[in-house]
Amino acid sequence: MIDKTIPSAAEAVADIPDGASLAVGGFGLSGNPIALIDALLAQGTRDLSVVSNNCGVDDWGLGVLLNARRIRKMTSSYVGENKEFERRFLSGELELELTPQGTLAEKLRAGGAGIAAFYTQTGVGTQVAEGGLPRRYDGAGGVAAASPAKDVRTFETTGTALPYVLEEAIITDFALVHAARGDTHGNLVFHKAARNFNPLAAMAGRVCIAQVEELVQPGEIDPDDVHLPGIYVHRIVTVGTGITKRIERRTVRTAEGQ
Repeated sequence: MIDKTIPSAAEAVADIPDGASLAVGGFGLSGNPIALIDALLAQGTRDLSVVSNNCGVDDWGLGVLLNARRIRKMTSSYVGENKEFERRFLSGELELELTPQGTLAEKLRAGGAGIAAFYTQTGVGTQVAEGGLPRRYDGAGGVAAASPAKDVRTFETTGTALPYVLEEAIITDFALVHAARGDTHGNLVFHKAARNFNPLAAMAGRVCIAQVEELVQPGEIDPDDVHLPGIYVHRIVTVGTGITKRIERRTVRTAEGQ
């Protein structure tokens, strides 16, 4: 019997070294593995290269690692809600590999599926394919490092010959994810919007660490309800259902008649 449970978040991330690459689940603040992120912050790990849709906000999610200057590079598709991210990128303190959102999702999935690279139409005719996207600034308004040009080939898939750009898969040293439910074998169930980049990030990590709100025994999750099979998960930490869940941007309207 394989029991993948770890007593605490601190123990689960203890072997993540300085300079490691991480795939981290979450979209905005939904599905952020905050207990694992906080444990990594407390541990003092630095010089991290992180792949995630975004970098949280200034005081939550991956933003806490960014504020502590623990992140060297981000590979993301959206960075608009984090003021410190903007400041550090424009000042040359942070490297950024900006990637179209669907492409980023497929790069993570491909890494987990053992696919080295794939061709996509997304980005053809732009700096994504042609190169020149700023990856790091020099602090004086100039570009210190830019993205390289990528291979573009023509394929006839719909009766019309069209150009496609080559995108390489992403595989990271570790993955940090959040799930609503999991069993001791690592089978995971994600709740609604938290089923965003979490399964994909989990697949891409050589070692996947999952925090779950509820831990059950093998067989208690119907196989048809499993969103991510335990083969991708190596460690599980229970964080309970009472953990804080932040909303990135709360919008309300006045009820009718008021």
